[in-house]
Amino acid sequence: MRMRTVGYFFRESFRSLWKNGWMSIASISTVAISLLILGISLLLVMNSNNLVTTMESELEVLVAMRTDIDAKQIQAVGDKLRSHSKVNEVTFVSKNEAMATMKKQLGDRSDMFKALGDANPFPDMYRVKAKDPNDVSSLAEEFNKYPGVEKVRYGQGFVEKLLSLTEWIRMVGLSIMFLIGAASVFLISTTIRLTVFARRKEINIMKFVGATNWFIRWPFLLEGTFLGLFGSLIAVGLLYGIYAPVTTYVESSLPFVPLRSDASFLMTIFEIVMGTGILIGAMGSVISLRKFLKV
Repeated sequence: MRMRTVGYFFRESFRSLWKNGWMSIASISTVAISLLILGISLLLVMNSNNLVTTMESELEVLVAMRTDIDAKQIQAVGDKLRSHSKVNEVTFVSKNEAMATMKKQLGDRSDMFKALGDANPFPDMYRVKAKDPNDVSSLAEEFNKYPGVEKVRYGQGFVEKLLSLTEWIRMVGLSIMFLIGAASVFLISTTIRLTVFARRKEINIMKFVGATNWFIRWPFLLEGTFLGLFGSLIAVGLLYGIYAPVTTYVESSLPFVPLRSDASFLMTIFEIVMGTGILIGAMGSVISLRKFLKV
């Protein structure tokens, strides 16, 4: 393809954008709004997945040891836990450490332990994290049968609800992204189709004088690409303007909610939004032209 021809394609695409100014603005606005909604949905889904993954990683089984066994038996249980194929991490917490931690958490109310004298109500225990959160329940049942184990706790009921919530969030999030993505394609294709419809006579004339389909397509393809690019740039700017203050507020007011704000994460989101805008714009142009190239 000659440079003169490429220059012609770019000139025609920009001329069309300028000539159909209001239509171009409407198209860019539609792209921006659609991609903004898509970007917000993407941020919600990815942050929800991050929150659920963080919560899953914190799930652990507490294995309390009997008070009438010696240190050697306690160590044997620990070795057995660490050698388990489904266990990721095992941490031993002595009863003295448990007492000190509880006193620190209670603060001024720790005086209640004075009534116990030198007695320590806490047992030695192991904190066990599974490789797969779905194995927590089965591991708890298995550990409860180990000799020397007094009791096993893992938040029964809560774990099942959390895992169910995990699947629900992922399914709903993916469904929302699919529906909004489909709606964006439809809106953008419809908007570009209106632009093509306004120039249908020009396309027919070009066909009659011998222009090839791709010669006709290229200016419109570039026009759709530019519409998608400009719309996606606006969407990215709005996304950053909305998300930055939200993350700042959440980090200061709700520090236990882990929202992602690292540069690599945001750059990935922005690249997806911009790539989607350009792709949809180009595809919308090609789809919209198909009817009018049949002369």
